[in-house]
Amino acid sequence: MIYPKNSEDKLGFTEIKQLIKAKCLSVMGQEMVDKIQVMNNFDQIQKFLRQTSEFKNILANDTALPISNFHDIKTLAKKARVEGTFLSEDEFFQVQQSLTTVFAVLAYFNERAGVYPNLEALFEHLPIEKNILKAIDRVLDPKGKVRPNASRDLQEITSGIAQAEQAARKTIEQIFKNAGNSGWTADGSLTIRDGRLCIPLLSENKRKLKGFIHDESSSGQTVYVEPEEVFVLNNRVRDLEFDRRREIIKILTGLTDELRPYVPILISYHGLLTKLDFVRAKALFALDIEAEMPILVSEMRVNLINASHPLLLLSYKKEQKSVVPLNIKIDETDRIIVVSGPNAGGKSVCMKTVGLLQLMVQAGLLIPAAEQSELCVFRQIFADIGDDQSIESDLSTYSAHLSKMKYFVEMADSKTLILIDEFGTGTDPQFGGPIAEAVLESLNQKKVKGVITTHYSNLKLFASNTSGLENASMLFDNLQLRPLYILEVGKPGSSYAFEIAQKIGLPRNVIDAAKNKIGVNQKKVDTLLIDLERDKKEVLDAKLNLQKQERRANVLLRENEELKNYLEENKKALLREAKIQAKTIIQDANKLVENTIAEIKSSNADKETTRNLRENLNRELQKNTVKPEIAPVKEAPEIEVGDWVKLNDSETMGQVLELARDNVIIAIGDLRTVAKRKKVHKVARKEVPKEIRRSYNSALNDTASFSPEIDVRGKRGEETLYEIEKYLDRAIMMGVGTLKIIHGKGDGILRKIIRDYLKKYSEVSHVEDEHADRGGDGITYVYLK
Repeated sequence: MIYPKNSEDKLGFTEIKQLIKAKCLSVMGQEMVDKIQVMNNFDQIQKFLRQTSEFKNILANDTALPISNFHDIKTLAKKARVEGTFLSEDEFFQVQQSLTTVFAVLAYFNERAGVYPNLEALFEHLPIEKNILKAIDRVLDPKGKVRPNASRDLQEITSGIAQAEQAARKTIEQIFKNAGNSGWTADGSLTIRDGRLCIPLLSENKRKLKGFIHDESSSGQTVYVEPEEVFVLNNRVRDLEFDRRREIIKILTGLTDELRPYVPILISYHGLLTKLDFVRAKALFALDIEAEMPILVSEMRVNLINASHPLLLLSYKKEQKSVVPLNIKIDETDRIIVVSGPNAGGKSVCMKTVGLLQLMVQAGLLIPAAEQSELCVFRQIFADIGDDQSIESDLSTYSAHLSKMKYFVEMADSKTLILIDEFGTGTDPQFGGPIAEAVLESLNQKKVKGVITTHYSNLKLFASNTSGLENASMLFDNLQLRPLYILEVGKPGSSYAFEIAQKIGLPRNVIDAAKNKIGVNQKKVDTLLIDLERDKKEVLDAKLNLQKQERRANVLLRENEELKNYLEENKKALLREAKIQAKTIIQDANKLVENTIAEIKSSNADKETTRNLRENLNRELQKNTVKPEIAPVKEAPEIEVGDWVKLNDSETMGQVLELARDNVIIAIGDLRTVAKRKKVHKVARKEVPKEIRRSYNSALNDTASFSPEIDVRGKRGEETLYEIEKYLDRAIMMGVGTLKIIHGKGDGILRKIIRDYLKKYSEVSHVEDEHADRGGDGITYVYLK
């Protein structure tokens, strides 16, 4: 139930219906749109939503549904039901076209069985009677005219007409030729008068040719005569045409009799076409407003995510502007949202968006909001919007508001959605505020859900101290003195009356005088609200910056950990190799000593033999002795781009990317670092482990594969900024001059977040839109210094 009755008009639902009506192909579909009502049946609403969603999917992603012809065959079927009546050629042609459409639609869905189950339910158990179409096709040609061979008698009559017309034509042409040779005819050729073929004769020669005068020229110098010989033949043609007309009526009467048993099926087909036209119109409108199917829940709650007012969205589309999306949640904890803020800041649009989208969903329409949005089914929707003063009922504006409040308080319950604009206005604020507070308290006790807008401070204070109520405000940029149209739940908003007055140019002395006239407490509250908004913005900016720094620190920590693990692995591998080599040397040494001792014994300690054996032992010893080499002091080789270097105080190696005065920029795996020249020394390429070289080559491949274009459509704000940050850092590191960020148009929020974030980079020179033909403000070009 909706109260009052004009709420649909005030919320814009009537206009929504008119826009859908314009999408219909038939009068039947338009009539069905006129009957759209807000429903309370959960399953029925769910079914209508799914049907529209499936048809939207067909329009957007599948082959076009073959529905080009819609006619009111229900009226024709009712006419055919009456005994003795018959349908005309045109009426049978409409039935023929409609049946062709019906069978094409059925074939379309049969090919996609199970893909669109809710649309398939429209024609479930609908019989397919192609005999009707076959019977009509036997009689009518593709242009909707009775075929010449529809019956044997008609075929003979048609043939007789052709022969008689040919004979009459041949006769009159011969007479016309003879009259012309005699100089009797006027300029021109044979012509039709009163449906008869005539010869144009000069007026003075009209008695020279026997026949019937049908007409004369405006000057009276020419008369049009049908020759006597042709007159008889033309009468024969006319008689045959009468016979043909009677035969066609006979054929159409027989065809109507044949059609009569199928009248109930025809009415069913009519219902299918009407419903398809209706659902198609809703789906087309859904595409226009970028609508999705929300989640329908049984609990009494509303959670709108990135929602837009559909009429505002369409209006802004024409002006190529974006709507700021609305995010609002109403549940058992926060049942009534009290929205405050500056005039023209979007409070009423916020409230109307909630109301209109709720009406649309309960009418089975998709809504312009994220598909994760949740809506329930309210039993009652009450609205108090605008001025309802009535001269006839002797009601003032405030009296009209009070009448509605009385009804709300008496009739509302936990399954009621209330929408009140400028709550409490219309009378002295000293009294209007307390009355509004009392009404709000009563409504809250009934656990109603809803959105109200107000400027009254007592209502803001009441909402902040009362369970079930929640303050919300429309954000306002108090530096640039402009509304942001963003709803922030959790705190009340200032009306910014003085700031707006200052912006429009009200004299300073007048503003100061006004400030002195308001109460001290009110002034403190208003100032506090403004300071809170400013502080919250600073906290938000600081939070974003902190998150950015935290992400950078995490990345560096992770990369350092990877590098440490890599170096640890190399160290372990070198130790393993050294141990194996040492073990081999010891084993070889033991064998050599044992062999030497054995040979000395076998030679009975012969001096020459012993001396040779000792020399051999010393030689083997020297082979496995590492002698420290004292390298000659020489000047360190000059380091160039591309050289491999090692940090003096560690085993870390990297390749030189760039030289900058006394500094070198080094690539260590995926990392880039800067070091003093004297802190590094050049190493030969062969000394660099293969793993490190492969890591560097991988980094080079990453650089080569780096694309100066990134697509962030569909991502959330924080996720987008993280991707942009990584992408921008890589681009700056690689010296890329221009970047292309694809974020889409939508409501413009993502574009604004990205561009505000880019302003913080000193490396960014400027940004601009793509050309209008290639995406316009849905793409941002970033130029780096």
